[in-house]
Amino acid sequence: MKRSKTSKQWMREHVNDPFVQRAQKEGYRSRAAYKLLEVDERDRLLKPGTVVVDLGATPGGWSQVAAARGCKVIALDLLPLQPLPGVDFIQGDFRESEVLAQLEEKLAGRQVGLVISDMAPNISGIGMSDQARAMHLAELALEFALQHLKPGGAFLVKVFQGAGFEAYIRLMRSYFGRVVTRKPRASRDRSSELYLLGLEKLE
Repeated sequence: MKRSKTSKQWMREHVNDPFVQRAQKEGYRSRAAYKLLEVDERDRLLKPGTVVVDLGATPGGWSQVAAARGCKVIALDLLPLQPLPGVDFIQGDFRESEVLAQLEEKLAGRQVGLVISDMAPNISGIGMSDQARAMHLAELALEFALQHLKPGGAFLVKVFQGAGFEAYIRLMRSYFGRVVTRKPRASRDRSSELYLLGLEKLE
């Protein structure tokens, strides 16, 4: 099948992206690793021994960074994940009881200190629909974080500015002591992508 003009342009941009080139050189699974590295540099989330759950982890850039910082990482995704040192992986839907039972088993009574989610839907190109699906994923991630995070824990999630964004921030503020926005340098300027960080989960 012939590639569309848009996909050719995306591929050219992707190959020439300095963060893609750097990730290949430094052995990271994806350019997204630099987003988490930058947030961590500023907010000190990844402390050795912290139990981290990475939602929608594949291809594993964020899990890789967290494990390298000495965190105990449990990664979940519908898609398979190539094994990573220091990362326990569960393949499946994190809303399903079977997957949650596996998570509980891997936690072995330890409390989750940080939930991270870099999930995004497959883009259809229909703006309203893509935004609604992206916000739905962010809502699912928040619901998961509220159920599993220990009091005082943190939650980092990718969102897109648009319909539902302001309501989502208000919702986060009702569950966390502090909510801040982050736009790492590895986030493309033209993207409406932002990261919301909820700190000090309330009891």
